[in-house]
Amino acid sequence: MTDFVIPPAPASSLPVAGSSARFPIRRVFCVGRNYAAHAREMGQDPKREPPFFFSKPADAVVEAAGVIPYPTLTSNLHHEVEMVVALKGGGSNVSPEDALDLVWGYGVGVDLTRRDIQDVAKKLSRPWDWAKGFDASAPCSPLYPADAVGHPTQGRIWLQVNGMPKQTGDLTELIWSVPEVISHISRAVALRPGDLIFSGTPAGVGALQPGDVVAGGVQGVADFTFTVGARPV
Repeated sequence: MTDFVIPPAPASSLPVAGSSARFPIRRVFCVGRNYAAHAREMGQDPKREPPFFFSKPADAVVEAAGVIPYPTLTSNLHHEVEMVVALKGGGSNVSPEDALDLVWGYGVGVDLTRRDIQDVAKKLSRPWDWAKGFDASAPCSPLYPADAVGHPTQGRIWLQVNGMPKQTGDLTELIWSVPEVISHISRAVALRPGDLIFSGTPAGVGALQPGDVVAGGVQGVADFTFTVGARPV
């Protein structure tokens, strides 16, 4: 038994749909601008250039239910709905043809973003960590095994705020497919069981206010509803 000098932090995890079991989380990888329409709304060219990635801490993942706290240091909190891929296997230099063998299942999450902090970071060529990796910045639905939902390549992805549609798209619009994304990540770092991948968001990202009710989902995978908490004092 390991003798830690302080108690270790509890392991981050997500519920498995229809089960008391939970999925342990190791790392969280996020794909930037993986839908052409979203790339254009962010002022970028959506040509099929190599994808780029950023990360969130494992403990930024929380269940997309109940109240999600409004973070500090921002007045421009944005929603970005994404299909989430959960890995059961890992490796380096994984080929796209073998990539789906690593996938345990899927869910739907929201990449919450402190957009004002991100905008400043971009202008000053600084990292995005404070804009993307804050507490509770990755609410996610329960996860569904691939045996139950397959490996989705088409289907509506959507998000609404207070019943009003904000984001809508289809998985067919992904610039880089899930197998290609897995392959690209594995060239840079060794993937391991427990890794999550947020696969990109469609157009329509926008601000959230305290008290907003946020709902979203991916057709044939999962959906969620949560409420945005009060601004911190």
